[in-house]
Amino acid sequence: MLNDLYEEIKKRKEQPKEGSYTNYLFEKGLDKILKKVGEETTEVIIASKNNNQELVNEVADLTYHLLVLLAEKNVSLSSVQAELERREGKLSTTRDRKEIDEL
Repeated sequence: MLNDLYEEIKKRKEQPKEGSYTNYLFEKGLDKILKKVGEETTEVIIASKNNNQELVNEVADLTYHLLVLLAEKNVSLSSVQAELERREGKLSTTRDRKEIDEL
């Protein structure tokens, strides 16, 4: 599903469709896309305090906008998948991470 969505987003970038929200984002450029990613991230946080359906909806929105960002930056979804696979099975402990207060 994510691959299909990513391919459709790339197609819209290459072959704009009038009235498309995806094309609107590409036309406005990186700053607009980043603003939407930030907004959707905030909405995921808020939805996490509410109900699960709202959380699902907001995660879907964030995922879409992240895919638009990847397409804008010409980063393949397969490169993200490869990075996740590279990390698979690696142990991480709390000592490997900064405290949240330190960020």
